[in-house]
This record gives sequence, structure tokens and C-alpha cells, in this order.
Amino acid sequence: MMRLRLATAATVLTLATLHAQAPVSPESLVAAAKRAAGQDFAGTFLRICVAPDNLGGGRGGAARGTTNAARAVPDRASWYSRPYKVFDNLYFIGTKIHSAWALTTSQGVIVIDTLFDYAIEPEIVEGMTRAGLNPRDIKYVLISHAHGDHDQGAALLQSRYGAKVVMGTADWDSTLQRPATAPGGVPKRDIAVGTDGMMLTLGDTTVNVVSTPGHTPGTLSFIFPVKDGARTLRVAYSGGTAFNFPRQAQAFAVYRDSQKKMAEAARAAGATVLMTNHTEFDRAYDRVRLVQLPRDPGESHPYESDAATVLRYFEMTGNCAEAQRLSLN
Repeated sequence: MMRLRLATAATVLTLATLHAQAPVSPESLVAAAKRAAGQDFAGTFLRICVAPDNLGGGRGGAARGTTNAARAVPDRASWYSRPYKVFDNLYFIGTKIHSAWALTTSQGVIVIDTLFDYAIEPEIVEGMTRAGLNPRDIKYVLISHAHGDHDQGAALLQSRYGAKVVMGTADWDSTLQRPATAPGGVPKRDIAVGTDGMMLTLGDTTVNVVSTPGHTPGTLSFIFPVKDGARTLRVAYSGGTAFNFPRQAQAFAVYRDSQKKMAEAARAAGATVLMTNHTEFDRAYDRVRLVQLPRDPGESHPYESDAATVLRYFEMTGNCAEAQRLSLN
């Protein structure tokens, strides 16, 4: 009888504790996102949780240069970066602001994102050559999402080198509506990735292409292997981060669910490297230069963290999206 009374009392206490917990609110989600961000992703947290691009009700994209309208080419010194070998099979061929990568395989090269049209020749074509790679070996071009800062080089790589362009189905639909005079031109419809994603294999390398709509309707994210000496690590590449979409509850819900989906893919792969397509979100321009310095024995790669840190990134982005969604109710 005494044991039954003790058990009943414990149950009542547990239920009372649960009822006493504060309900989920925008404020509690922002606080949770801040904890998940820590110092590793503080800048990203501020960008999407504290001052999101669409806070004023607009899309926010034009202010960040994500449209395909004609614009003045910025001073080269403000964006140009030399290429860098970052892992044994991965080269940075991006700018100081936007990331692009050459993933080498036993049967050719996979390029991830293609920058603005003014950067495609100096950064990707000339950059690959300077790094000892041949642009003619490009077999696939993976576009994370259909904004000009990531896709304006796709048509050139497709027409000049015969590369297959991989893009989310919904983003193909919007891309093909651009006029032929759009900066960089318009690529021909090629490989369209639906909501189930796809596994893309080239030679000895397989990329898990994950459909993560939100930033755009057809945003794609990627899981792929990189080599650091005798070790193989897994990268979780986030294909779209900022809240530049219409400020609607459903749009935030779609983004939130995509972050959960990508977290699950990263967890399953054991990803310990987090990358994004804007250098501000993963400190890419800093990290690719740090890689060039000698490492002490046992010192980890500048891009390597751990699985928990990678998952915290997607916990943060998901919580920020849910906080914004709830704030609209």
C-alpha cells in the first residue's frame, strides 16, 4: 500500500510539473534557438531570428542581391577570392561572399553553386584551372536554389562544358520563366529534383540531394563525403538560410519542416562538417584560408566540428522559423 501511495504521489508531481511548464511561445523558441546557436552560429541567429529579412512584410531578397535583375558589377576587390584546396577532394571556387565548390571524383567534377554571372569566369573557370582542375571535367552542377547569386553561372557551364544542371523542380519552373536576356542567360531544363530528393553518384562519390523547400520553393541541400588524409568526413550543406520569402505562417512551416528533414539526414550520415552557400553563415572565407596553414599532429580540420554541433545549426534555424510562424497568429 505504501509503495502504491508513493507511486501515485510521484505521478501527481510529474503531471503538476508538466502543467506548470510555460507553453511554447515565440519568445521561448527564440531563447531555444539562441542556446542552440551558441557562439558557433551567433551571426546566423541574429540574421534570421532577431532581424529576419522579411520582418517588414516584404520578401527581402532584392536588398540582398538575390534577384536576377540587371545591376552594376561591384568592385572586384570587394568579392574576388583565389581558389583554395580545402579537403583532398573539395576546392573552394567561390567569392568572399558566396560559396561555390568543386567536388572531385574518380570520374569527373561536381560543382556546387555557380555564383553571379560576373564571377563565373574568374572564380569557377579560371579558379579551377589555377587549382589544377580542368573545367571540362565538370559533369554535374548542383544548384542549391534559384537566386542569381547561386545560379547565374549554370547556363555557361551547361553550354560550354556539357555539364548536367541539377535543380529543384519548383526552382526550374521559376528559372525557365526568366527572359533570355537575364544575367548569365537561362539554362535548359535538365535534372529536376522532386520532394523525395535523389542520390547522385559520380564515380566513387555519392551526393545525397535533399529537398528542403523554404528559402525558395525548390531549395536543395546536400550530404556528401570529403577526405582529410586517411579520414572520410560527411558534410551537411544547407541550401538556403535567410527568411526572404513572403511573411506567411505556411511559408515558415515549410521552412521549419525542411530544417527537421535536413537534421535527420545529417544525423543519419553522421555529418561533422556544416557548410552553407553564403560565407557569412559558416565563416567559409575564414575557414578556407585557415586550412592553408600547417596543422599540429592531432589538430582537427578547421571545418570539422562534431555531429552535435551540426545538428544544433538545424535546431536553431527550425526554432527561428517556428518562432516567426507563431508570432503571426
